[in-house]
Amino acid sequence: MNPKLFRSLSIFVRIVETGSMSKAAHELAMTTSAVSQQIKQIELDVNLSLFNRSPREITLTEAGELYYQSCLTILAAAQHTSEKLQLLQNRPSGQLKLVAPVGFGGGILSEPLKQLTDQYPDFDVQLSLSDEPVDLIKSGVDLAIAIGPLEESNLVSRALANWPLTLCVSKNHALANSYLLPPNELSNFTRIAHTTAEFPLTNIKDQQIAHLPKPRIVVNNMHSIIQLVCDGVGYAILPKPEVKSLLDNGELIEVCPQWQLPKYSVFAITPQRDILAAKTTIAIEILKLHFDKISAAL
Repeated sequence: MNPKLFRSLSIFVRIVETGSMSKAAHELAMTTSAVSQQIKQIELDVNLSLFNRSPREITLTEAGELYYQSCLTILAAAQHTSEKLQLLQNRPSGQLKLVAPVGFGGGILSEPLKQLTDQYPDFDVQLSLSDEPVDLIKSGVDLAIAIGPLEESNLVSRALANWPLTLCVSKNHALANSYLLPPNELSNFTRIAHTTAEFPLTNIKDQQIAHLPKPRIVVNNMHSIIQLVCDGVGYAILPKPEVKSLLDNGELIEVCPQWQLPKYSVFAITPQRDILAAKTTIAIEILKLHFDKISAAL
């Protein structure tokens, strides 16, 4: 497909799916005026208005709806052909849209991203970090790293790793001097927890199950929780790969070491497709190898 036509159709689709020229422009790293000019040119070419415009919103005209559906068909066919060609060439190219938890931006992804960009010169990555659920289909994401499998039927989950959780506190916190206390005796200390995670503890010797006191601070971002723990605000259940260096250098202390937390699963999530693009396949392979290396070091 002509690259200019492909870009023009892609711009139109993003406007429809975001419901805003400014939002589409932000996603596409363009100015709003440039996006507007693209739409004006399309409307001149087809000699029809594609959008109903008002100060608050834009909606599709009847012609716009027909054009949108045609765009989806054309772009899907072009993407399918591109992916087939990449598989034949066995050479990843283009941009990989990758979403990962915020905590993975602290160094876990550095080595695989370096390997990808070093080995494949025609390959680049758009990385978004978020602990909130992301609609892969609507956002046009190629690959997401997620904690736990997702239930949506239009997504495919591939296991990447099973990593341990650990209960931690800063070396400067009062609890650091009482780190051997059982879980049910921690109520005098501030517990910090993630909004979506709650785990029981199992005694290593007798398999007794215990639960931690109710958290006093709840946060929706693991990176922020780690920072709060390091700052001595309280103790929290943390992903061991993300805090291993802090444990190794003594900044953090493991609490209740005689109690064990369950492991958490890391998955590669992709939209369900007949053919997975070479860029996505290679990225998953490199991530799996790197994550295996992390697992071996824990």
